[in-house]
Amino acid sequence: MQISEIFHSVQGEGRYSGEPSVFVRTSGCNLRCWFCDTPYTSWNPEGENRSWDSIVEDVLQYDCTHVVITGGEPMLQAEVQPLAAALREHGKFITVETAGTVDLLLQADLMSISPKLSNSVPSLERAGEWRARHERDRHRPQVIRRLLRDYDYQLKFVIDQPSDLDEVEAYLAEIPEAESSHVWLMPQAVTAAALTEKSAWIEAAAVQRGYQFTSRLHIELYGNVRGK
Repeated sequence: MQISEIFHSVQGEGRYSGEPSVFVRTSGCNLRCWFCDTPYTSWNPEGENRSWDSIVEDVLQYDCTHVVITGGEPMLQAEVQPLAAALREHGKFITVETAGTVDLLLQADLMSISPKLSNSVPSLERAGEWRARHERDRHRPQVIRRLLRDYDYQLKFVIDQPSDLDEVEAYLAEIPEAESSHVWLMPQAVTAAALTEKSAWIEAAAVQRGYQFTSRLHIELYGNVRGK
């Protein structure tokens, strides 16, 4: 597997925000979101080849129940299947963070799906041919439906502008099996100041629509730094 980092921190987003967790961050992604906060796993992927069993050894060094397999896009790597299975055998609670564009059968206690709205599309000047690839691949409703059917899940939408809220509504109308109680709205922000500014109106919008709101706790605590 291509692994960029393994570290212990707290879950910063969604249902288990604040939960001490070990993060296994894979490198490599099939999308190029302009606001990606881990460009070392997407725009400029870096990391080392690791066997899944050596990763298990590293994770078990931490006295921590929750393990987050993230990226990049972890579902691109077939070795995540034996990795997740082995970690569950050791009693770990597995969250997989994915954009919901790649279908892979694996064991997980929570599928944390972050569908990419049109607000994620990069500029042609920056992305070149990746802009068209991103637009083509960012929405795979058949994958989303399978994940919602087979896993406990949360749908986590990155909100940048008020107009994004209408797109969330349209997205959920297309996938009516998604339960509103499993939908989370999260600010697009990598600084504490931007997070505070956007959180006020996004949280109000979530309450009004019957969704959940999540801040980005790791940004509040550490800033946008690697390994936190």
